[in-house]
Amino acid sequence: METTHIVELRQYTLRPGARDTLTELFEREFVNGQEAAGIRVGGRFADLDDPDRFVWMRGFPGMPARLRSLRAFYGGPVWRAHRDAANATMTDSDDVLLLRGPGYRVPPDAGQVVVTVCHPADPAVFAEALARPGGLPADAAVHRSEHALNDFPALPVRTGEDVVLWFTAFADAGERPGRPELPAAVARLPLLRPPRRLRLAPVRVPGTGGPGSQRRMSPRS
Repeated sequence: METTHIVELRQYTLRPGARDTLTELFEREFVNGQEAAGIRVGGRFADLDDPDRFVWMRGFPGMPARLRSLRAFYGGPVWRAHRDAANATMTDSDDVLLLRGPGYRVPPDAGQVVVTVCHPADPAVFAEALARPGGLPADAAVHRSEHALNDFPALPVRTGEDVVLWFTAFADAGERPGRPELPAAVARLPLLRPPRRLRLAPVRVPGTGGPGSQRRMSPRS
C-alpha cells in the first residue's frame, strides 16, 4: 500500500515564449537539486491549452518533512545560483494546490495526462464514492486538499477551497473537447463549481525516449 503523504500541484504562468527556457533549467538543475534536499520531484508538464504555463508536482512524507526540505533547498546553493534565471521566466508562481494523497506515476507511454479537479459540496463523501464500484481505478491516484497550515509562507498555496482531483493518462495528446465526464459513482453528487480539466503533456528528457524521471512520489524508505 502506498503511504499517504503531502503533494504540491504547482502551476506557473510564464512570460510569453519562456516555457522551453524554464523546462531546460528545471531539468538540468532543479530535479536533482531538490531531491538532494529530500524532495520527491514528480511529473513535470507542459499545459496543452496554454503555451505559457508549466505544471509540476512534488511530494513529501509529511508536513514537518516538507518544512525541512523546503528550507534546505531554498536556502541552499542550487536555488541561490539559479533563482534569478528561473524567476525571470515567470509572471505568477502562486497557483499551488497543497494536497494529501499517494502521488502519481506518469505511465512511460503517456502522451497526455488529464487532471480532473472538482470542488464537491462534501469532499469526504465524494472521495469515498470514487473508491467504490462505478468510481475510479486505483491508478487514478485520488488526492484531496490538505488544510494544515502552510508553515513555509515564502511559497504561498491556495486556501479557502476544498478540492478532490485525480489523473487519467492517454497515449496521445489529442483534443478532448467538452466538460469533464465524471464517474457514475459521483455524477449526481453536488459540486460548488463546475469541474475543471487540465490537459498536460509530460516533459520529455532528450535521449530517454520518454518522460524524464516521471515516477510516483513516495517517501524515501
